[in-house]
Amino acid sequence: MIKLKLVLFFLLINHILFSQDWADYSLTPKGDTINRIDQKKMRQGPWSVRYDEVRGEPGYEEEGYFINNKKNGSWLRYSLMGDLIAREFYKWGYRDGKQQYYTTMGDLQREESWKSVNPDNPYDTIVVPDIDHPDMLIEKVIKHESAEVKNGKWIYYNTSTGDVVKTEFYIFGQLDKKNSTPLPGSTPAGQAQSQLVPAKPALPKAVQEYKKKKGKD
Repeated sequence: MIKLKLVLFFLLINHILFSQDWADYSLTPKGDTINRIDQKKMRQGPWSVRYDEVRGEPGYEEEGYFINNKKNGSWLRYSLMGDLIAREFYKWGYRDGKQQYYTTMGDLQREESWKSVNPDNPYDTIVVPDIDHPDMLIEKVIKHESAEVKNGKWIYYNTSTGDVVKTEFYIFGQLDKKNSTPLPGSTPAGQAQSQLVPAKPALPKAVQEYKKKKGKD
């Protein structure tokens, strides 16, 4: 009995000492600390947040990890009924890599690909064709204008069949039309319908002169 009391006493002391590192926190049913806020008012460690329905927008819950007030690593989002509706990945507080979004029935709707930008170094190096030598590639340093950009393949699914209905490919926020496929029966993004109709080949000069001469007779 005495040993049990000593164990409980030391656990209580450890809990008190540990909790003093946080300005605020919550406890799980197992006694683990979550939703921690440090003395600098920054969110740290594992968090679980609930957002109620607002103005017709459905509410949801999300859980993941904070480092210095910024989302980091894997985050999961659930409907208020407990259905998984999103898997996201964060770096420096912004979306990075593949993100997946689901219906409340568990069907995959789309996959997105993002690139987060280091706020301490918003520059990146890309490889582009040389203007003077189109058959050669050169490295070019660019500055990102936003903290996260579309980068990579985006896939849209038919949630009933699981078939791919559209793909988009982005390079640092710019849509790569060559590697993107539109919805069946639609016009490719950014391309006018007139551009899809092939131009009639020009008639030979001799034929044009013959038609002009025939029209005068």
